[in-house]
Amino acid sequence: MKQRHGLWIVIVTVVLLGCGVLACIGLYSIGMITSGATASQSFGLGDAVAIVYVEGPIVMGEAPSGFSDNAAYAETIVEYLRAAQDNSSVKAIVLRIESPGGSVVASREIYDAILAARKKGKPVVASMGEVAASGGYYIAAGAHKIYAEPATLTGSIGVISVFPNMEGLTEKIGVKMIVVKSGPHKDESYGFRDLTPEERAAWQQLIDEVYEDFVGVVVEGRHLDIAKVKTLADGSVYTGKQAKANGLVDEIGDLDAAVKVAAQMGKIPGEPRTIKYRREPGFFTSLFGSLAPTFATRDLVELFALRQWGRVMYLYVAP
Repeated sequence: MKQRHGLWIVIVTVVLLGCGVLACIGLYSIGMITSGATASQSFGLGDAVAIVYVEGPIVMGEAPSGFSDNAAYAETIVEYLRAAQDNSSVKAIVLRIESPGGSVVASREIYDAILAARKKGKPVVASMGEVAASGGYYIAAGAHKIYAEPATLTGSIGVISVFPNMEGLTEKIGVKMIVVKSGPHKDESYGFRDLTPEERAAWQQLIDEVYEDFVGVVVEGRHLDIAKVKTLADGSVYTGKQAKANGLVDEIGDLDAAVKVAAQMGKIPGEPRTIKYRREPGFFTSLFGSLAPTFATRDLVELFALRQWGRVMYLYVAP
């Protein structure tokens, strides 16, 4: 009995030690895996087309590790574009856009990175998915060519700022907001009062200035007359077919078609190898994905918009 008891102690000890070693390896792996995606490539050697994905609302900053929140972080996408630009085997870049737009500054950062890749001699082709509108179209305008699906929703060329006015609501529920401020305009975006005529005029001037930048990007990128662009740039959304008819996109085609033409522009013979720059789910997202809340694209956009009160946005929100 004593020998059998001792044997069990040895077995349990070995199992516990083994679990400890595995746990350490697992924690190390989590630290590696949750750091996000870099690039994945098809098998083979030689020249390649890089596919850089822009998926979700466009926001500032770098993608966090761990759970994925379905947003397109400008710093991360710029890093992908620079990596593709500096990779000698990459002869052309496809920008795969599935985004309703978002931050004005973040959109500009991505757009500037696209122009930098072009200056380095890398052809850039934009490929639009289901939605590539407002800021999504802004960055596409930096490409040499734009491909869209027939039913892609694009366009929405314009700028928006949203200011909630909860003054009536607070009065109705008997809540009075007491604001102490350093200047008359410091609380104009908080939503506890209406904007004054002076504040509305100032914000409209700001919106108009940013709008002119958007129009200029489209005029330069699409080689269109400014009068025509302003006719199209009233915030309207277009299908891929309508956008092609208006000169906002070049061709109707899917991602494969965009990759093929990018390979031709990069002088890659035959079937091109691809290198994908895309943010992948972190360890915890993969492990507990079924427990995490899921959002439709529209829900994400509306949530994103509500967090952007009092900001200037290139954002399309579906009705």
